[in-house]
Amino acid sequence: MTKIKAVIFDMDGVLIDAREWHYEALNRALGLFGMQMSRYDHVVTYDGLPTSVKLSMLSRERGLPEKLHPLLNDLKQQYTMELVHSRCKPTFQHQYALARLRREGYRLALCSNSIARTVETMMDRADLRRYLEFHLSNQDVTRAKPDPEMYQVAISRLAIAPGEALVVEDNENGIKSALSAGAHVLSVAGVEDVTYSAVIGKIRELEGQHA
Repeated sequence: MTKIKAVIFDMDGVLIDAREWHYEALNRALGLFGMQMSRYDHVVTYDGLPTSVKLSMLSRERGLPEKLHPLLNDLKQQYTMELVHSRCKPTFQHQYALARLRREGYRLALCSNSIARTVETMMDRADLRRYLEFHLSNQDVTRAKPDPEMYQVAISRLAIAPGEALVVEDNENGIKSALSAGAHVLSVAGVEDVTYSAVIGKIRELEGQHA
């Protein structure tokens, strides 16, 4: 019988509506060198991937000089931080969801393909870090999502079985990572779908309980 003991959240598009911020920041950096990425390509092809992977893909597919990667990465992170500080704010439904889940005994963690500084800043500004036991960024693993390593590390750190974890994800790369790690997945379309009712409903479904 399935028993969920922990809920692990993705960040961008799940707890923080930051997908557009990442798109704007990367395009602003690329624009300095005469390159742009369409919103469609970002959503369909690049959503959920680390900036370093996005830049490598652009080099292979569109000839972006690799020597520009360090500068572009630094600029992208700088521009992202500017957007985070101006737009990232607490959201009641997420504070309520995490607070109630934790009060009910579920262990909470976060796994994000963003860098550590971005994760920490967003969690602090959204006032969500206090509900989490820990968070993992792409700097805490060798291989970021869609590789399962990040969720494997989180599950190991929680000292639970993979089947005792429910992962909340919004994109194909994250879902693939979580499923490959052996966790259950609640797939959401965006931050508005991440509610206490949605999470506890999925847990009850997995555990064979009725609401």
